[in-house]
Amino acid sequence: MRLRKTISLMAVVSTMAGCTSTGGVRQPSGPETVAPEKALVLPPPGGPSIVSVVERKRGNGVEQTVSLFTSSSVPGQNFLKVQFLGASGANPGAGDAGFSMINESGIRREVARAAPGVPMATSATFLQNAYGPFGYASGRSPAGDSCIYAWQQIRSSVNATSQARNFGMIQLRLRLCDARASERQLLGIVYGYTVTGTFDGATWNPYGNPPPADAALGRTGAPVYPDEGGYRASPMPIGYEPAPAIVSRPRVVPVRSAPASQPAAGATSLPAPIGPRVPLPGEAPQTSAMPAAVAEPVEQSARAIGVTVPSPDCIGDAALTAACRQ
Repeated sequence: MRLRKTISLMAVVSTMAGCTSTGGVRQPSGPETVAPEKALVLPPPGGPSIVSVVERKRGNGVEQTVSLFTSSSVPGQNFLKVQFLGASGANPGAGDAGFSMINESGIRREVARAAPGVPMATSATFLQNAYGPFGYASGRSPAGDSCIYAWQQIRSSVNATSQARNFGMIQLRLRLCDARASERQLLGIVYGYTVTGTFDGATWNPYGNPPPADAALGRTGAPVYPDEGGYRASPMPIGYEPAPAIVSRPRVVPVRSAPASQPAAGATSLPAPIGPRVPLPGEAPQTSAMPAAVAEPVEQSARAIGVTVPSPDCIGDAALTAACRQ
């Protein structure tokens, strides 16, 4: 009898405890906006600027979409997308992201979604930035905007991953369309962006072992010049600046000089007179055509050496010349 009472009492207490307890509220893991300084990849200095950063935590890593300033008529937003994949158990309960490698058909679909209506062509040139090889496609919209879509996979070599370390992977995507920048300026962003995020521990390091120092360092007969290697050997702009604004200037109307008088048909052209013109009989005497600023030093120099310079009005008549000199 006592055992039955004890069991009944425990059942009543547990029932009351269940009625008085409140259920907790849990927010499922989903995308969230983070501060720009929390971005795992940054564009180079000089632009384009960061508009927002949306982050999604995964069970095996983190994904971020860094929206960039856009000045283009092409639909869509410029962005830098980064995926850190391979960190198993990084965010429990968030769900793992797909661990897919880069393939040609997948890239074609990505390019078509990123720049709708723009004919894009994949570059066949081998290129690499500070993180290794990358590929890109470029095109021009009907309105004349330049667009590029670049992709890169950062992963250590097979030899490095065979040592139970360096298993992580970083996937990068860049979409840029601009109304005033050239393809080469947009491509400079791929060479200038910086991956700031890292994996926890050497197991997921995606870069592999650091390369050894150059064997030529410190060796006799191997000079090192200041302009070798890097962007100095093949200049590539890092970042881009908008084109300067067009300043309207007032229209300058050219001033046309009056046409010179043409001699009458059949008239003989006379050579230009040399020196002062002698007035004809009955004409009023003319002043010297020599400017005052020039004539005064000439007269002073003539007086200094004792030479009398007759006035132009006295030239041409012997009697008048003699009278003028008196």
